[in-house]
Amino acid sequence: MTNTTSAEPAASPPSTKPSRIERLAPGSALVIGLLMGSTFLVLLNEMLLGVALPTLITDLGITPSTGQWLTTGYLLTLAVLIPATGYVMRRFHLRTIFLTALTLFIIGTAIAAVAPGFGILLAGRIIQAAGTAVFVPLLMTTAMRLVPESRRGSIMALVTAVPALAPALGPGISGLVLSFLPWRWLFILVLPLAAIALVLGAIKLKNITTPEPATLDVLSLLLSALGFGSLIFGLASIGESASGHALLPPALPIVIGIIGVAAFAYRQITLRRRGGDPFLDMRIFRTSSFVVPLLIMVFIGLNAFGIGLVLPLVLTGTLGLDTLSIGLFLVPGGAVIAIVSAVGGRIYDRFGPRPLIIPGGIIWAASIWFLSTLNDTHSVWIYLATYLVVSASQAMMWAPITTLALSSLRAELYPYGSAAFTTAQQLAGAAGGAILVSAYTIGANAAHVGSLSVAQTVDAGHAAFTTAFFVALAAVLGTFFLVKRRQAPAEAAAQ
Repeated sequence: MTNTTSAEPAASPPSTKPSRIERLAPGSALVIGLLMGSTFLVLLNEMLLGVALPTLITDLGITPSTGQWLTTGYLLTLAVLIPATGYVMRRFHLRTIFLTALTLFIIGTAIAAVAPGFGILLAGRIIQAAGTAVFVPLLMTTAMRLVPESRRGSIMALVTAVPALAPALGPGISGLVLSFLPWRWLFILVLPLAAIALVLGAIKLKNITTPEPATLDVLSLLLSALGFGSLIFGLASIGESASGHALLPPALPIVIGIIGVAAFAYRQITLRRRGGDPFLDMRIFRTSSFVVPLLIMVFIGLNAFGIGLVLPLVLTGTLGLDTLSIGLFLVPGGAVIAIVSAVGGRIYDRFGPRPLIIPGGIIWAASIWFLSTLNDTHSVWIYLATYLVVSASQAMMWAPITTLALSSLRAELYPYGSAAFTTAQQLAGAAGGAILVSAYTIGANAAHVGSLSVAQTVDAGHAAFTTAFFVALAAVLGTFFLVKRRQAPAEAAAQ
């Protein structure tokens, strides 16, 4: 495999003392900043329709199970396309990928904004997702290539805060917009921002890599679509199955998905042995310094997305908050994530990941447990304070774990590592929503969760957040198996 980053500075040797702080190369900050802003915009849009679903059901005359496809279809598209982003980033210039992906996103957003009915709206969402899929892997890979080792913690903390900020801010912003404007404005307001990013990219963005003559393996694409698409569909159907609205028994697509993913992995190994071009280079799974953080991130993603879905239901049913109040409630979480990520990045550069990840995990699990004990007798300020602690402690883990994992890989494996991380986050998001919504439904002990009494909502919240606590414990356990210091890429190359 040809190394696409021959101009990249050599990694500094591992040291127990802080290395000299290096400056970013001229223009690198602009590239990373533009990618960060664009990635935040497309991921924010991914989370906007959850709060809007009741409004869409009424305006479009659809059922809840049909409306869920606006989110499920989006996730399915991402699940199919994200594993292919490693190939895309090897095959094409950075500028070409950015402009093409953002153009697709703008087209999908425009279609969704003027959609006369559900079918056209769903088509717009799928086109949006096709443009969104590459952004997170592209941002992570580009940052890893451009940022010197001595500044990697602080810069990557900001870079990896973007995927964590969107789930925190998306529902809140959606709630604020829907309190004053029709649902179409969720898309209309995004269009000028995306257009500005497109123009800036066309003018300012430069290519930093040389494309390789990689070939597209159609069988890998088909297996990726079957495996990851079926898994997402099956996981997303668990919540609907618990309420009696699933189109198929969730076990069927989950089993098909597992078989498809196994066949996809085998195909990648076979291609690599034969000197072909795999979609996903399986060598990234050879080192525990990548695999262990990846597994921990799965558990973090399960709770990050699942709690984001369940908490608004609890706030509405327990405290009687309306859409605007929920939006105002959720917004501070994004600010906390940004602040903690910035401070945590400096700590990572100086002391490594463990002083952040292990204490963060313990606080995270404890705060989720406390959340499971709250009920209608507690004030909204207790709920808010607990939510902010959950957000802050999650941010202590998210960026260091991602940076630790990608830093263990050689430069040519960055695209595959970032694609694997993003795919894992999408699968975790679907599974987290399914698991916690199912626990919420079961805990309510009611056929329909849309009209629960206060007592039923309290019981449902307890069940969901207790489940989240045990998921958090699994993540905390994993943190004790992390390496004590960052592994330099030179060390990983020797493995």
